[in-house]
Parts: sequence; C-alpha cells; structure tokens
Amino acid sequence: MSKYKKIGIVVADGDEFSPLADIIKLGDYSEDKFLKRKILKFTRGNAEIIAILCGIGKVNAAAAATHLVDIGCDAILNYGLSGGLGTAKKNELYLCDRFTEHDFDLTMIGYKPCEKPGQESYVYKSDERLNRIIKELLPDIKSGTAVTGDCFICDSARSRFLSETFNAVSCDMETAAIAYVCESAGVPFACVRKISDGADESAEESYREVNTSGEDSLQKLIVGIAVLAAEKL
Repeated sequence: MSKYKKIGIVVADGDEFSPLADIIKLGDYSEDKFLKRKILKFTRGNAEIIAILCGIGKVNAAAAATHLVDIGCDAILNYGLSGGLGTAKKNELYLCDRFTEHDFDLTMIGYKPCEKPGQESYVYKSDERLNRIIKELLPDIKSGTAVTGDCFICDSARSRFLSETFNAVSCDMETAAIAYVCESAGVPFACVRKISDGADESAEESYREVNTSGEDSLQKLIVGIAVLAAEKL
C-alpha cells in the first residue's frame, strides 16, 4: 500500500497555474497530459499531488475532476480568482462551502432557478473535514456560497441578482462543476477563492490586474492544504 495520499488540484487559468508550476518545478516532478491539458505531478510530505491546468469553464473543470476521480484521488482541491458578490472585497480569501450553477435556468417551464429535473440536489457542498483543515491554516478565513456559470460577470445588476438570489459571496466559472463531480463520486472537495473584482462594470480591468500580478501566496497555500489533507484524511 502506498504511503502517499493522492490529492488532485484543478486550476482553470494559465496565469493562475503558472505560480503553482514554478513552485512545483523547484523539486522533482513529472509531466503528463489529459485531453491535451497539462498535468504536473509531484510529492510533498505524504501527498502525491496531481495538478491539472484544465482550461476555463464548467465542461473543462468537470472533465478534469472526473479524470482525477478515475485515477483514484483521495481528495480534490480548487483555487482561483472570483468576482466578489455582496459584501465581498477585492483581495479577500473565501472558503467556498456551497456551490450552484447560476446559469442553469428552466424557470420558464416551472422549475426553480438552477433546479435540474431528476436530480436530488442542485446545491453542492464541500467536505467538512477539508474545511476544518483549511481553517486550521487560516482561522479567520470567511466562508460562503459560490455560484458558477459559463460567463464572466461584469454587470452590477447581475451581480446584485446573484448575491440576493443565492446569498452568494463569489462567482466563477468552474467550482460548481467540480463540486458536483466530487459529490457524485464521494470524493472530498474543497475550494479557496481570492476575490479579484466586484463583478461589476470595472471587473475586467480589476481581474486582469490581479490575474497577471504573479503573486503566489494562494498557490503556496493550496500546496500546504494538500499536504495537511494527506496527513489527516
């Protein structure tokens, strides 16, 4: 039996992945591919970490998460930048613990927002054990709901709608898809998101400023979470 626990990390954007790749390449690592997407594998402590640069959007994220489930990952993590909703402020970190797809809409034929026919739940949850591990590292981290859709939100009215309808603190393009795959497969999932913008009319400029900064504290944090998860799960 291997002494390592397999911890997967799903990352959507190349600029978000690059600082993690720089950290990984300081030690021994190997490269692989899945559906033409880059995978970097390395060990740290008791963790065998498999990091996938999946590409932006729900389909890409779900495919990557499914691959990590199929190769036997004991837990899957996600990090990245998000638009802030409600009182969320730029550069704040959030432990996202509930997820839903805000762009899934059958309300015109009588369903609730995001409700999926034949599916028991359309709100997915992160793993409480992983959440506790993250809170050990960041005792003061805020928690809240993340909403996901295949669109970049840069409209104040839409931002208010998402905040008020779902009581959400962040919006992104991947997390609910990953959470759904993990919940369906029974694989623990957790997510830490950094607020890059206000999901308003200035969102594009603010997002690009944060995304291209090269700052790597979020990437260092996710490696620390993966190592601790391998010890405690």
